[in-house]
Amino acid sequence: MSSLKFSVSIESYEAKKFNFSVNSSPLCDPCSTSSFSSYLRKNGACMSNPFSKLMFIKVSRLESELSHHSESIEIDDDICSSSKRLPNEQNPSSSYGIQSSQRNLWKRLRSGKEARRKKSNPGFSSDSTVHVDLSDIAPDLSLESCNSILKRLERQSDGESLRFFEWMRVNGKLKQNVTAYNLILRVLSRREDWDAAERTIQEMITVSSCAHDCRVFNTLIYGCSKRGLVKLATKWFNMMLQNRVPPNIATIGMLMSLYQKGCNLEEAEFTFLQMRNYKLKCQSAYSSMITIYSRLSLYDKAEEVSALMREDKVVPNLENWLVLLNAYSQQGKLEEAESIMNSMEYAGFPPNIIAYNTLITGFGKISNMDSAQCLFQKLKTVGIEPDETTFRSMIEGWGRANNYREAERYYMELKMLGFKPNSSNLYTMLSLQAKHNDEECACKTIDDMIKIGCQYSSILSILLQAYERAGRIQMVPLILKGSLYEHVLVNQTSCSVLVMAYVKHCLVDDAIEILFEKRWRDSYFEDNLYHLLICSCKESGHYESAVKIYSHMPKPNEKPNLHITGTMIDIYSIMGQYSEAKDLYLKLKSSGIELDMILFSIVVRMYAKAGSVTDACSVLDTMDKQKNIVPDIYLFRDMLRIYQKCGMVDKLSDLYYKILKSGVDWDQEMYNCVINCCARALPVDELSRLYDGMLQRGFAPNTITFNIMLDVYGKSGLFKKAKKVFYTAKRRGLIDVISYNTIISAYGQGKRLKDMKSTVQKMEFSGFSVSLEAYNSMLDAYGKEGQMECFKSVLQRMKESNCASDNYTYNIMINIYGERGWIEEVTAVLEELRVCGLGPDLCSYNTLIKAYGIAGMVEEAVELMKEMRGKDIRPDKITYVNLINALKRNDKFLEAVKWSLWMKQMGL
Repeated sequence: MSSLKFSVSIESYEAKKFNFSVNSSPLCDPCSTSSFSSYLRKNGACMSNPFSKLMFIKVSRLESELSHHSESIEIDDDICSSSKRLPNEQNPSSSYGIQSSQRNLWKRLRSGKEARRKKSNPGFSSDSTVHVDLSDIAPDLSLESCNSILKRLERQSDGESLRFFEWMRVNGKLKQNVTAYNLILRVLSRREDWDAAERTIQEMITVSSCAHDCRVFNTLIYGCSKRGLVKLATKWFNMMLQNRVPPNIATIGMLMSLYQKGCNLEEAEFTFLQMRNYKLKCQSAYSSMITIYSRLSLYDKAEEVSALMREDKVVPNLENWLVLLNAYSQQGKLEEAESIMNSMEYAGFPPNIIAYNTLITGFGKISNMDSAQCLFQKLKTVGIEPDETTFRSMIEGWGRANNYREAERYYMELKMLGFKPNSSNLYTMLSLQAKHNDEECACKTIDDMIKIGCQYSSILSILLQAYERAGRIQMVPLILKGSLYEHVLVNQTSCSVLVMAYVKHCLVDDAIEILFEKRWRDSYFEDNLYHLLICSCKESGHYESAVKIYSHMPKPNEKPNLHITGTMIDIYSIMGQYSEAKDLYLKLKSSGIELDMILFSIVVRMYAKAGSVTDACSVLDTMDKQKNIVPDIYLFRDMLRIYQKCGMVDKLSDLYYKILKSGVDWDQEMYNCVINCCARALPVDELSRLYDGMLQRGFAPNTITFNIMLDVYGKSGLFKKAKKVFYTAKRRGLIDVISYNTIISAYGQGKRLKDMKSTVQKMEFSGFSVSLEAYNSMLDAYGKEGQMECFKSVLQRMKESNCASDNYTYNIMINIYGERGWIEEVTAVLEELRVCGLGPDLCSYNTLIKAYGIAGMVEEAVELMKEMRGKDIRPDKITYVNLINALKRNDKFLEAVKWSLWMKQMGL
């Protein structure tokens, strides 16, 4: 080993170091805080601030003494270690001698006398950088000297420290050498090599037979605390407990400070419990615990910690008193807070500006400004000058009390004393000025914000918020001037924020003026901004404003913007201005821009609303030709409805199977839409499968879906399934008159007259009046089955219930009487039809021609054809077929041939 020689040049640097005294305990609570931005000094003792990140309570202007320094900060062994020391460690009384000899050693290294250096400090070179020549170090070098060298290297070079530590390991210098391990753990902590640190701790026990003490773990916990590594710090603490190493006050202080910064409640509670189990009394830990509970609004828990302090006989320091004071102030328990301050002064602590500021802030939060004013006046009585935080709290308090004059007075005094208002003060003043119509002072406040260096974007945001809350946004254009207005014109983000606020509050003309005067150029951003403004108008229902903004848009030199045009088509459609919407669509289509799925959806809905289902189908055909369009679930539903309205059964069938292949996730509305639209396009088995699948997935069919399934099953003769659907709908409370009409009609057409009659009775029992449709179904069923007594009974019930007949009723009667050849009854019905003012329709004429043919009244049948023409009722195929059959029945074959040729000529 002596033949190995390392000559490594490490860049040297002057290590920065703090020398902490035991009393100051910087490791117990090294956190910086927001409420108190400094450490407090009393009688030479340094106390850390407990109010880290507490909302709204900002009560100190002192500068922080403890700042983050370089990685070479050394932890004082007297703080991190326990009272036990290894036999080969120096006594505390000789520490000055060690430091003195080490300084002399390094002076000798720099002296240039190589022989003398090698004799007294083997292994070190003579130049200004650190060189370790391991071959010059004797293997029998004492443990004390090795530790001294390692300690010096640890302050200068991590790499050299690790190499020398390895030399010590090889030469057996680590046996029961806790000091060396502690030094190298500092190095590993700085390098954040936590895996190596864990291996080193294991090596201490298994190889070097070292007894763990808190110094080892405190070194690692300190490194994690500085970097905010909560999980790692907790890991070292748990390992510490697993190895039965008792923590000390420094351990608890560092952990609680770390948990306070991140508000880690669970870890803090565990650490606090361990502190009490080990009978430790870390004052900062109580403060941290109270602070965490206060941040989380767990004020009862915070008071419990206060009770534990008394139970543990912990004498509160200034930090503890201030934390308790803040906890009560945040709750609004100002009487208890005042009691805490009195107790603090009784305990010998002199009047404190932080305590007064905390109370003033608390009274301000509950708008008790009389008490806050008394405290402010009391400050001078006790010999304390109000600081910046005092004035800020008074401004906020008077602002919450909506007392503009008092808030303004303190604001002016704050500026006169050379203090700066914070952003909250400025927002408070602007809010009060907005409420009290003081635009002149609002302009001055904006100037103050500019002078203290507030960003223009923040000023604009505060201004808009203040005037929006006051409901006087229309005054902003009068206030916005000077450099702030110039910023708006050149900054596209601020410009967009302002015009969005204007459009939101219907100041469209002001927004258009800003957009006209703006000096930034970004066409893509500008298009997006105009689209956002138009969408904002659409969502708020201000369609005229959207049209106005669109009409003032810069006209594109090339192609129109797809998204803006689509939105405007939708807006014109909502306004009922379908011609403008169609013009935009045709213009977009002719521009050659490839339309997307969203725009196709908008156009289809526009044509559907306009009643132009043919044009909607044409748009869908265009979309089919564009292969890259994949409809979403909403467009699929629109397509189904359009094809249903157009009666395109084949299209509906193809679209249904396309939807199945698309893999779109079906929702409840999709099931209802498909069943409603495809009832005539799909086989009954497929509809039944859809309906059952809908129920299995837990979706609820609506009333229309139930009625359609009743109709489909009834017409298919599947009466058991129809009955099951009917009772399912009834159980869910979705039965209506149409449901009863549908199943009554199904029973009638299926000649299930008993079921039909029973259903009519149930209809009445359920509170529904028997409808005209139900009467018509019964008349048709009884008439076709020849049950004329029941037929007449139904007619009598209709008269008794004052149910007026319609054309369908008269047509049924004409058909039934005509089939039986009862021409007198047919004539009577026809006369009644004319008397009631309805008159025969196409179906009536078709039925009459058939009846006259059966009765042998061919001339009368032909006369009906002439009568239809005179009334502009165009005969259909059934009309001609009935007339030809009537002629054939009465041996008028030549006439029948003539009418047949005429029908073919008509294309029927």
